[in-house]
Amino acid sequence: MSGLMIVGVDGSASSLGAVEAAAREARWRDAELRIVHAFHWPVARVPLWQALPPPTQDEIQRMVEGLVTTAVERARTVAPSVDVTHVVVSGAPVTVLEAQSRAAELVVVGSRGMGGFVGLMVGSTALHLAAHGRCPVLVVRDQSEPAGPIVLGADGSRAGAAAVDFAFAEAALRGVGLVALHAWTTWNAPVPPPQDPAEPYASGPGMLAQAEERLLAEALAGHPERYPEVPVELRVVHGPTREALIEASGAAQLLVVGARGRGGFAGLLLGSVSQAALHHAHCPVAVVRQPGAR
Repeated sequence: MSGLMIVGVDGSASSLGAVEAAAREARWRDAELRIVHAFHWPVARVPLWQALPPPTQDEIQRMVEGLVTTAVERARTVAPSVDVTHVVVSGAPVTVLEAQSRAAELVVVGSRGMGGFVGLMVGSTALHLAAHGRCPVLVVRDQSEPAGPIVLGADGSRAGAAAVDFAFAEAALRGVGLVALHAWTTWNAPVPPPQDPAEPYASGPGMLAQAEERLLAEALAGHPERYPEVPVELRVVHGPTREALIEASGAAQLLVVGARGRGGFAGLLLGSVSQAALHHAHCPVAVVRQPGAR
């Protein structure tokens, strides 16, 4: 057995879906699964005449034990052979799970938890971990995992190299194909060197498209040989990246993106494409940061 999977639970339906996904990941990787519950007492601002007596310590303990036991049973039902442990840590979920990610191969969370605002598609915990986690973060939707390939968003950047590694390895573990999707527009495509010095800003017909096809092939270089069992489709799309990835996610079982790409502002820990994927993708999303990125 090698590796450690972390899954955060809070008793919500979304977190139980994350437990199932984490159990499958642990089974595929022959890894240990650790179920983590971060106990953080919320501050409730209610009128004094509406305040209820606070629960006793025994009631809190029974509640926590109940939700953790439910999560452990769900994991063992999905993957009976996996070694499942659990821990309850006092602290805010974002702080606890970020600390847990330091020793993990993968952290899995639900897209929505018990707290926050109902109208948001993705909770603050998932967004924070995607930006600050020390390992790849898998954010699971409430619906059951669909069939289909893994879709990889590739832009050829150094920051996206870790996402390429993760996507190929994940496709091999799941025994499915991989769609490597690269979207470009004339605004974000690097301009090829001019053929005629007299026209330094001109590109011949199809030159930009050809350059983007080469960029995608170079981003995947070596991986098809390392993973010959993974069928790979290279898909180059002329259009906005966010829209292309969200559309492709409708037929995918997992969307893999890097935390940062070659566009946007370098100071941001989570790029606009990865944020859009977390909020709007139709399938679970894995956000992969480049090792050592801070």
